Amino acid sequence: MSRKLRPLSSEDLDRLPPGCSGCAFWESGGERERRCGAVCDTETQRAWYRKVTDEWGTCGRVAFEDDEVLGFVKYAPSGYFPQAATFRSAPEDPSVPLISCLHITPDARHRGLGTVLLRACMSDLVQRGERRIESFGYTDAAARIDDMPMLGMSFLLRHGFTVVRPDPHYPL
Repeated sequence: MSRKLRPLSSEDLDRLPPGCSGCAFWESGGERERRCGAVCDTETQRAWYRKVTDEWGTCGRVAFEDDEVLGFVKYAPSGYFPQAATFRSAPEDPSVPLISCLHITPDARHRGLGTVLLRACMSDLVQRGERRIESFGYTDAAARIDDMPMLGMSFLLRHGFTVVRPDPHYPL
């Protein structure tokens, strides 16, 4: 059995890791609690997905094995993520792609799958001609990874990201 990657599809939205299916944190406006599931609305998530794919194209990748989703990464220009504008370190250019979240199921962690998904995302964006990619990092080492709707700062730094908009909690 081998794991494979494919573009995120509307059918995958219901099969994302626990806490991610129906989560509309990034798709919601107004400042929200900075945790996964702070806003759960399947219809908002689906409407967002349709809009982004219609206007911009593929907005994520899914890793799966035997048709079981192991993890995913979601990305689009930051202007498609209303929640991004509520951060003190908000992106300045809404056209620059933002990696909003990357989650792996607990059983599939610590096997390099996060790196595989991140590289697939970056490869897709480079093929589209993107020269910059941004992502919020969280700096709290004690935070539960399952609760965070953004990527760990140490993970981003290990993969070549640099801080362009400092913030003590959620740098960009």
